[in-house]
Amino acid sequence: MSGTAFTKPDRAAYFAAVESAFAAGGPFARAVPGYRERTQQVEFARRVAGAIADHHALIAEAGTGTGKTFAYLVPALLSGGKVIISTGTKTLQDQLYGRDLPAVRDALGLAVTATLLKGRANYVCHYHLERNLKDGRLPSREAVRDLHVIARFARTATRGDRSELDAVAEDASAWALATSTRENCLGQNCPNARECFVTAARREAMAAEVVIVNHHLFFADVMLREEGLAELLPACNTVVFDEAHQLPETATQFFGESVSTAQVIDLGRDTLAEIHAGARDVAELPTLVRAADRAARDLRLAVPGREMRLPAAQLEAKPEFAPAVQAFMKSLTTLTEGLRLVAERSEGLASCAQRATELLERAQRWRDAEEGDRVRWADVRTQALALHSTPLAIAPAFRKQMEGRPRSWIFTSATLAMRGDFSLYQREMGLDEAETACWDSPFDYPRNGLLYVPAGLPEPNTPHHTDAVVDHALKVLRASRGRAFLLFTTLRGMQHAARRVREALAAAGLEYPVLAQGEGSRTALLDRFRALGNAVLVASQSFWEGVDVRGDALSLVVIDKLPFAPPDDPVLAARLAHLRREGRNPFTEYQLPQAAIVLKQGAGRLIRDESDRGVLMICDPRLASKPYGRVLVASLPPMRRTRELAEVEAFFESAALAPTAH
Repeated sequence: MSGTAFTKPDRAAYFAAVESAFAAGGPFARAVPGYRERTQQVEFARRVAGAIADHHALIAEAGTGTGKTFAYLVPALLSGGKVIISTGTKTLQDQLYGRDLPAVRDALGLAVTATLLKGRANYVCHYHLERNLKDGRLPSREAVRDLHVIARFARTATRGDRSELDAVAEDASAWALATSTRENCLGQNCPNARECFVTAARREAMAAEVVIVNHHLFFADVMLREEGLAELLPACNTVVFDEAHQLPETATQFFGESVSTAQVIDLGRDTLAEIHAGARDVAELPTLVRAADRAARDLRLAVPGREMRLPAAQLEAKPEFAPAVQAFMKSLTTLTEGLRLVAERSEGLASCAQRATELLERAQRWRDAEEGDRVRWADVRTQALALHSTPLAIAPAFRKQMEGRPRSWIFTSATLAMRGDFSLYQREMGLDEAETACWDSPFDYPRNGLLYVPAGLPEPNTPHHTDAVVDHALKVLRASRGRAFLLFTTLRGMQHAARRVREALAAAGLEYPVLAQGEGSRTALLDRFRALGNAVLVASQSFWEGVDVRGDALSLVVIDKLPFAPPDDPVLAARLAHLRREGRNPFTEYQLPQAAIVLKQGAGRLIRDESDRGVLMICDPRLASKPYGRVLVASLPPMRRTRELAEVEAFFESAALAPTAH
């Protein structure tokens, strides 16, 4: 069977093979322990097969427990064409490659080749590793030790994937010195090109029939093709985006443009290393590097505050900003000119000169741009300032990527629609003509779930709201015996709540371990949460999705407020203003559907298996008092609802008396 065209007999055989995979007594029933045929899964697979056979786009929302991974893998693998599967997280990427895809391939008896392709920062770079080992100006003894460990690993590794080296911490500073970036990679001009792990991984991807990537890598390749460079990912017949709800944000990032003080500082570090290796006689160049480094740091200091996003107009109104930008541009211009004079001495210096040129051009475009179909803004971090130019709409750019050779595009997630309406997602992604389909979760939510909206809570924008959330949650934590996620819409709220929860539990004599986001990696926190069995995890946005805790360890999810994006965010504010200018209603067309999708993500942490039971507690009175609250409730799984604590206590009491099914 060809992956590019289906004759009538081929089509009939293809659909028959897809459906038979899921049949009672079929390949999965024989190979997968506990497998049971699910109507939603078979229907989903049938729709994916249709999209692949007809080369069209399908947007499919499938609730938790539908089995969507197998539902798209079966028709994709049976199609006989080249497939790219893009995920939103490395966790799902690893799960697909290490567990799900081999299970489907083995059950169907297919000899399909597959590979996992990550971004270049995940692979050791021989050139930068050796150069920095020789440099002698490393930041710490730990970095020296770690670099030597990485060097020993690189000499024997087959793939050079940093995830295979447990001896160096994931966040160790040495990794930045032992890997490359898109900016500082020398490409085919690198003296280590023949042994490059990234090149080897790409060659493997070119030969494989299934390539598993993540959204960031997919769009990085899109941008490389835009610039006329070598294509990172091979041409394919089918593209599947899992966790597709993340695509608009990722695409916005990659179709935009930015320049940051951190990039200039990194350029200076790399330039000094290249000077040390091949231009020690150019005495003025280190002076130019130090001047650019100082100007970048001064530009960051010219914007007081941290962890905030500001529109360009607000930034430019600060009296310190204009002279700091001028000094930054002047020093970067001088450094660029100096690097061009020595670029011919080595490939490394030529690369630094090219990077400096690109940074300067992006900074000039940001400074000189007029507001139009893009919004200019700044991201202020503790140590860095990034200047961004972001498109108001990504649909035209994404539609352009879908043009060309016929292929199928599958977009799937548990959260893409609001009550079955995909219009927001279709408008954002330029998928107006795509087919859409929606399947609810097969789980018994009316029996196993309870939605609790406490009465008497203050409005979410009042100063005491977070304290009130903790006070009400404490009453439910007694009944649930811990075993809870407390999810907050802001980092500040989460940090305050973590302190209050610890104090309140201690004062009440309740010995439930409290874990807080930031006190370890997400993986480590989740492993500990599962192992403890009665813990309370306090977290913010990064735990709202992609987290899977099955069984009794998680029986309560508390959400502090409805997740409306802050209206003062510069990109959101510009988009809302654009909708108003078009005579549209930004709240009903954008803000409300977005909040519904994010709320569904948070709620989706609760019931992950058909035998799970639990309470979803949403501490926002607007859910009961505002007309749009009914819309948001209707977008959640169909749980019973209550505003009475006694009903919550009775629910947990009945759960404790029931025989466990885990």
